[in-house]
Amino acid sequence: MKAKLSLGVAAVLSAVAAAPASAADWSDTSASWRYGTQFAEPAIDKDIKKNIFALTHVSGYKYGSNFFNVDFLLSDENDPAAGGKGGAQEVYAVYQNQLHLGKVTGADLSFGPVRDIAITTGFDASAKNTDFAARVRKFTFGPTLKFGVLDGWVDFSLMYYKETNHNGIVGKDVNFESTYRVAAAWGIPFNAGPLPISLNGFFTYTGEKGKDGFGADTKPETLTDIFLMADLGALAGKKGTFLAGVGYEYWQNKFGNDHEQVVGSTGKTPMIKAEVHF
Repeated sequence: MKAKLSLGVAAVLSAVAAAPASAADWSDTSASWRYGTQFAEPAIDKDIKKNIFALTHVSGYKYGSNFFNVDFLLSDENDPAAGGKGGAQEVYAVYQNQLHLGKVTGADLSFGPVRDIAITTGFDASAKNTDFAARVRKFTFGPTLKFGVLDGWVDFSLMYYKETNHNGIVGKDVNFESTYRVAAAWGIPFNAGPLPISLNGFFTYTGEKGKDGFGADTKPETLTDIFLMADLGALAGKKGTFLAGVGYEYWQNKFGNDHEQVVGSTGKTPMIKAEVHF
């Protein structure tokens, strides 16, 4: 499984590297590391330490934008790999495309603080080498309001949500019921003296999605990540190249598990993060 995960990461990195730069009006690619000691996983009653390495690519084209992120998550032994051979490894990839309707139609769709309206389409895919052997596949689709806030941005979306997964404990794939997702994401820069600071993050609230692989009813799921990042590269005259900061993740009813019934289904995780932009 370890080899498969490594090959998966290599394939993803190759695909990003091969993407034609000429297709984008602008782009930003970064590599990052984040670390926390209080991550949670359902059915595990101990805090889990995780190192998370990520590659992120964002670009804009004539009619919209693309977002791609792949996380490579390394857990400690409290989240064991299958067979108990060290900590688990996971690859989790996310792709989103936004079609900006104002750009497509040539009409001014702005009103109040809303700059434009977009149609967002997203796909998630993952693999993890635990006994559960999760293989998440998600599809999301829906409208997004694009707000201008100070010198930054906030997106707010109402999405159709469909997920399939794998439950290795009972040995079957799980086709969850379709549901909805409310999502937000933001990037808001400001200055703290000579040092540029940014408040970045996302929020999702996903409705119940029917029965899980054990036959239990799923619960609405809340996930938010918030990071306060300092642009340390600006101190050396290289603004936007190296950032570091702190963050916090809150995850209730993780994967739809009832936090009142399943231990480890709520995570409250302080983190540190560093990222380099190319």
